[in-house]
Amino acid sequence: MAFTLRQLQYFVAVCEAGTVSGAAHTISVSQSAVTDAIKDLEDDLGVALFERHRRGLLITNRGHQFYRHAARILGNVSDARRSFGESTQPTGGTLQLGVTSLVAGYILSDLLARYRRAQPSVKVTAIEDNGDYLEHLLIGGELDVAVMVISNMRDRVALQAEIFETSPYRLWLPLGHRLAGAEIIEIGDIAKEPLIMLTVDETEENTGKLLSALGARPHVAFRTRSVEAVRSLVATGAGLAILPDLIYRPWSLEGDRIESRDVSGSLPVVQVGMVWRKGSQLPRAARDFIAMAQAQHARNRS
Repeated sequence: MAFTLRQLQYFVAVCEAGTVSGAAHTISVSQSAVTDAIKDLEDDLGVALFERHRRGLLITNRGHQFYRHAARILGNVSDARRSFGESTQPTGGTLQLGVTSLVAGYILSDLLARYRRAQPSVKVTAIEDNGDYLEHLLIGGELDVAVMVISNMRDRVALQAEIFETSPYRLWLPLGHRLAGAEIIEIGDIAKEPLIMLTVDETEENTGKLLSALGARPHVAFRTRSVEAVRSLVATGAGLAILPDLIYRPWSLEGDRIESRDVSGSLPVVQVGMVWRKGSQLPRAARDFIAMAQAQHARNRS
């Protein structure tokens, strides 16, 4: 017997709630109904989706794999139902958008330009803030979607995220610096150099962890929330910076040259993505914005 949409709904609810009782409460059914649905689903698939323990259920590797398919199926069904209700509605509406500081000027501007050309009648309202506060607004329903750094996203139970940009960290240094002659620089070579720290999102934390792993205490010459200030300080020789490649530009505002080099070793990466509340009935404007970002990401990868 083929599995049913109801079985998928109960399975996804257990995955997201973490327990049968929590899932039953969320979808307002009995625990026995959830348990029976999971058992029937496992029998139909011929795999164990959960491991049974005295304290409850622990999702298996196969369960994780099937969860992605189940969530996508339910999302597609929901979209199909909504499309009939919206097919006769005029275009327009509003989009409540959030963005973190690091990506505001480097990713959001292009996305918004494309979106406004495609949906000129949608009123877009955007707020820039730190990731924790944007998560709070998303969970509370005050934002439809956020474009943000998701490498350090806190609440992965209530929020859904989709990566559409991954950027490695690289070393920024001024033209003519003693290390600029190397294509790849050893991390130990920069441990004693003065550093310019960008203090937005998780950049300072990542840089500090990187150098601490070497037993080196970073020599921070300057801290700033301004990327342009970092460029100017690096270009004039005040220090080096380790920052995501997505915000690199070869010139400061004053016209001084900035070099960029790979650093050996395992450097962190910045993941930028779209984030929205799981299970929320997103307005059409928000769904169109997410779809546009997904399409752009697919084009960039091809």
